[in-house]
Amino acid sequence: MTRTRSLASGFLSLSAAAVLALTTAGGATAAPAVAEDRKKDPSVVSITVDSTGVAEYWTAEKMRNAIPGDVLAGKALERGNRSKDSTVEKGKSSQVQATKGKPTIAQSEAPVSHVGKVFFTLGGSNYVCSGNAVSSINGSTVSTAGHCLNEGPGAYATNFIFVPAYENGAAPYGKWTARAYLAPTQWVASGDMAYDTGFAVMNRDSSKRTLTDVVGGSGVAFNEARGLTYKSFGYPAASPFNGETLKSCTGTATNDPHNPQFGTQGIACDMTGGSSGGPWFIGSGSAGLQNSVNSYGYNRSAVMYGPYWGSVIQKTYAIASAS
Repeated sequence: MTRTRSLASGFLSLSAAAVLALTTAGGATAAPAVAEDRKKDPSVVSITVDSTGVAEYWTAEKMRNAIPGDVLAGKALERGNRSKDSTVEKGKSSQVQATKGKPTIAQSEAPVSHVGKVFFTLGGSNYVCSGNAVSSINGSTVSTAGHCLNEGPGAYATNFIFVPAYENGAAPYGKWTARAYLAPTQWVASGDMAYDTGFAVMNRDSSKRTLTDVVGGSGVAFNEARGLTYKSFGYPAASPFNGETLKSCTGTATNDPHNPQFGTQGIACDMTGGSSGGPWFIGSGSAGLQNSVNSYGYNRSAVMYGPYWGSVIQKTYAIASAS
């Protein structure tokens, strides 16, 4: 049995091929209603959310007190969900260009305007992930891990905010609330790790500006060759990190040898809980095209895995971008 690397304090043993979530947990709040819509495309689930009072909910203390939980993706697999062989569809290569605007493998980084922390409530607990503003038609789309939006399957996140360029409690570009979530049906319906990606559509700020008007947005790429070199970013919160500053890892992607049915790729990286959903950029810097997200890892192995961004995740992005 393969065990996952615990992102909190030690090692977490789950079901066969169990995976760790790169998240952190904390307090609780009531959940506003959500409305699910699968009419636009059966491969994509879209829901609208009520953001009333969400920005005010996330005080500096609540964000500071988020506790590493490393549970959400692991729980999805404990419910018996598995990827099926050859589930990841590969279409024609597609790219959307960027919008202007202790010793470890992970390296410290200065804040990047479009990369930030994601805070949300799920199952009565508060969590933190990472995310990235991406180039989009609506100028308001954030990429993250699917398990940072929906349990896979199960409840949806509430109290969702994106804090770009977060550092030591500072929110230089404000707290952005969400108005919609979009994720592949394969994730929402069965927690399929091959599709552990989601997109949140954010509200405009008080000056009616879009997110990418303020912080810029990364270009995105889909159906690319495997085995590329990536630089991933995130806000790991479990020891030896504290979640207060941005970290990165750089490496050449290789297939997951433990669960090849996931179709995922991994790079050398020891980021811990809180880094889920952080972007993978093609190349060696944050100016590259985003082509995956931090998703999971295994215990005793300093490798971070991310889903292959094929045609289904491309559809999810396209619908989010136009929402």
